[in-house]
Amino acid sequence: MSALPACSVLLPFLPRRPEQLLPYAALVEWTAAERLWQGQSLLVEPFQGFAAAAGSGFRVPTGTGVTLMPLRHPYEAAHQARSLALTTGEPVVAGFGPGARSFQRSLLGAPYASPLTAAREYLTVVRGLLEGRNLSFSGTYFSCEGAMTPAVTPRIELGLGVLRPGMARLAGQIADVAITWLTPASYLKETLVPALRAGAEEAGRPVPRVTAMVPMALRTPDRDPAELVVAGNAPHMRAPHYIDMLRTGGIDISGDELPAAGKRMVEGKAFLHGDPGELAGLLAEYREAGADEVVLNLTGVCNVHGPKAAMSELKTILAAVA
Repeated sequence: MSALPACSVLLPFLPRRPEQLLPYAALVEWTAAERLWQGQSLLVEPFQGFAAAAGSGFRVPTGTGVTLMPLRHPYEAAHQARSLALTTGEPVVAGFGPGARSFQRSLLGAPYASPLTAAREYLTVVRGLLEGRNLSFSGTYFSCEGAMTPAVTPRIELGLGVLRPGMARLAGQIADVAITWLTPASYLKETLVPALRAGAEEAGRPVPRVTAMVPMALRTPDRDPAELVVAGNAPHMRAPHYIDMLRTGGIDISGDELPAAGKRMVEGKAFLHGDPGELAGLLAEYREAGADEVVLNLTGVCNVHGPKAAMSELKTILAAVA
């Protein structure tokens, strides 16, 4: 079998109580999983949930993939990331992204005219603060005058949510980690990784690591994988930027109803489905495509069959890829 990327775990639901994170933090602590990830939540905020898990005794490496820029000023973002590293005593990947245009409009009054400019400014301010610099920064979208109180922390890496080549090129220039969601390995290899490398070359810096959030499920006789695709990804499958990305990657779901679109996504390997050995082989394709880390996303299983089923499958898949 080809070499596998590092494997991490995505919390497959939005927690309403911080203790709901504990089994997943324990899974990371007690298995070969690299890191515990959570996407943006409007229930328990990821930074606070991870801190609560640390306070309960589960201090594990964490990642936010991704928190949305309109929710907080970059000074607050740097403060949250550093607070989490200080609280857990473990490395943090602080991933950020501009979010959908509709979300930007709802919070800011208007979407970013240039999400690339907004993301560049945001990460520039966050990095400067985390590096201990006294900033005097004035941009189109974000400004910051000042510094943070010095503190020694575990490593904090800055991630940028990457879906299309423009953001990948920017990530190559300014991020430590490029974080993808729902991207097939072929699209990663042919489209995103070349743009990432081009951006890094332009900036004269190392190519950022690639973390791919990969939705998946084990094959069982009583399951329709298309149902699991829709259960875990319906909002993304309706979003224009995801539809465009998938079309570029060879999966055209633009004219399909969701069940049919889900089937296309399984066929196109945007959603992985198989027995443990087959999933290990499919994850190896991500390594060959340039991913350094894959994050096991069992959200569809959790939404249809419940968190116990998702936890059981995570354990099975991790055992197969360890």
